[in-house]
Amino acid sequence: MLADQPTPERIDVEPVNSPKQRQPLYAARKKIFPRAVSGTFRRFKWLMMLVTLTIYYVTPWIRWDRGPYAPDQAVLVDLEGRRFCFFFIEIWPQEFYYVAGMLVMAGIGLFLVTSTVGRAWCGYACPQTVWVDLFLAVERFIDGDRNAQMKLDAAPWTAEKAIKRVSKHAIWLAIGVLTGGAWIFYFADAPTLIVEVITLQAPPVAYFTIAILTATTYTFGGLLREQVCTYMCPWPRIQGAMLDEYSLTVTYDDWRGEPRNRHQKKAIAEGKPAGDCVDCNACVAVCPMGIDIRDGQQLECITCALCIDACDDVMTRIGKDRGLISYTTLNDYNANMALATGSTGDAGTIQPSRIRDAAGKLVDRIKHTNWRSIVRPRTIVYFVGWSAIGLALLTVLALRSPLQLNVLHDRNPQFVMLKDGTVRNGYEVKILNMTPTPRIIAVTIDGLPGGSMSMVDSRGATSQAISVELEPDKVLPLRLYIHADPAQLDVPKTRFQITVTSIDGLTAVSDINFEAPEKAK
Repeated sequence: MLADQPTPERIDVEPVNSPKQRQPLYAARKKIFPRAVSGTFRRFKWLMMLVTLTIYYVTPWIRWDRGPYAPDQAVLVDLEGRRFCFFFIEIWPQEFYYVAGMLVMAGIGLFLVTSTVGRAWCGYACPQTVWVDLFLAVERFIDGDRNAQMKLDAAPWTAEKAIKRVSKHAIWLAIGVLTGGAWIFYFADAPTLIVEVITLQAPPVAYFTIAILTATTYTFGGLLREQVCTYMCPWPRIQGAMLDEYSLTVTYDDWRGEPRNRHQKKAIAEGKPAGDCVDCNACVAVCPMGIDIRDGQQLECITCALCIDACDDVMTRIGKDRGLISYTTLNDYNANMALATGSTGDAGTIQPSRIRDAAGKLVDRIKHTNWRSIVRPRTIVYFVGWSAIGLALLTVLALRSPLQLNVLHDRNPQFVMLKDGTVRNGYEVKILNMTPTPRIIAVTIDGLPGGSMSMVDSRGATSQAISVELEPDKVLPLRLYIHADPAQLDVPKTRFQITVTSIDGLTAVSDINFEAPEKAK
C-alpha cells in the first residue's frame, strides 16, 4: 500500500541569509525633475501660492486698534495673556470649544471639497504643495528647467555645479528661516519681536522655534517633496472613501487616446488604429509626483492638473481637440466612452468617426450635468453639518457676554455660626472682564431672605461696598461672605443668586446654595 503512494516533490528552501531573500522593503527613490508648464491650472497655482504665502507672511503685521489696554496686532496668540485675538474677537482658554468647532469645520470642509473636486486642497492650497512649488521655482531659476537639471545632476562636480548647489540650498534655507520667523510673530507683537530677534535679545524659545521650522521647511519642501505626500500624509489613504462617481478628478480619456502612437500619420496611412495620444510623455514630465496619469487614478496624484495644461498644449500644437486629460467625473467618463465607442466600455472598439462628436457632446454634458458633482446627498450632508457647526459657533459668539462670573462655595466648613446667631457662608468669586477696557461693576444678591454680604478684595481688605473695578482683560478674584438669619430660611439649603452688573448694562449671574443648620424639631 505504501509503495503505491506518490513520492513527494522535493522543495528547495533558500537559506535565510541568501541574496534572494535579502530584498529591500522599499524601492529606492527616483529623483523627479518636473518640467515647467504654462496654462490655466498653472496660473491658478501661481495665484494660490501668492495668496496663501501673502496671508502667512503678512498677517502678523496687520494692526487692529483695540484701545489703549490691549495689543493692536490683528491676529495674536497671546500666551502670556492666555487668549487668542482675531481682529474684533477674543477667545479665552475656557472657550476652547470655539477652536475645537473650527477644527471640526475644517475637517468637514475637507471632506466636502474632496467629495466634490477631488484632492483640490492637496493640489493647490496644502502648505506642502505651496512651499514645494516655491522651492521648485527657485530650483528652476538657478539650475534651469527639467533637461538642464537632469544634465547638471548627472555631471561631475565642478566649480559651477558647486556654486549652483550652494546658492540653491542657501536660498531654500533662507525661505525656511523666513517661514519660522513668520510663525513666531503670531505669538508676540511682531514689530517688537523682530527687533529682539535681530539684536539677539529674544527668548531662547523663539530661536528654537525658528530653527525647528527652518529644518522642517527645508527638509519637507526641498529634499523630501513628493515623499511627504506619498508616505507621511494620511489623506491619500482616506480620500478614497470621499470619492464617488460624481466626484471631479483628473482623468485620462483612454477611450480616445488609445492606442498610443508617436507616428500617427504613418499608422493611419497603413490602416492601423491610432488614438489621439502621441505618447510624448509631456504629462509625465510636468508631474511633481512623477506619475503617469494615463495609468489611472493613483494614490500619489494630488490633482494639481498640470498634466492637463501639458496635454492641452500638445493637442493644440498637433491640431487635435483639447481635453484628452481633463477634470471629469466617472459618470461622465463612462457616458462619453460609450458615446465614442458605441458600446459600454472597450477602448479597443473606438469608432474614430465618433470621437469628435463625443468631444463636442462632452462639453455640453459638463455644462448641464456637472452640478451633480456638487449637489448630491453626500455633499448636502457635509454642507449641512459644516453650516450647522458654523452657525452654532456664530450664535454662541454673538450671544456671549464679555462679563463672566464664577462662584465656588467653601467645602469645609460649609457654614459658620456667628455670635449674633447669624450664619455665614464663604465663597470664592472670580469675575472675568473679557474686554480691553476697564469696568466698574456692582455685586448684589437676590433670593436670600435677610441676606447681607461683605467682601475681601485681593489685598485682604474687608468692605461692605458693593462696587469694584475690573481691569481690562483680567480676572478679579474676590473672597465673598454671605450672612443670613437661619430663622428666616425655610430649608437648610437655600438657592439664591449672586449678580454682577456693570455700569454700561452688562450682567452676569450665578446660582449658588446657602448652607444653614437644620432647624430643631
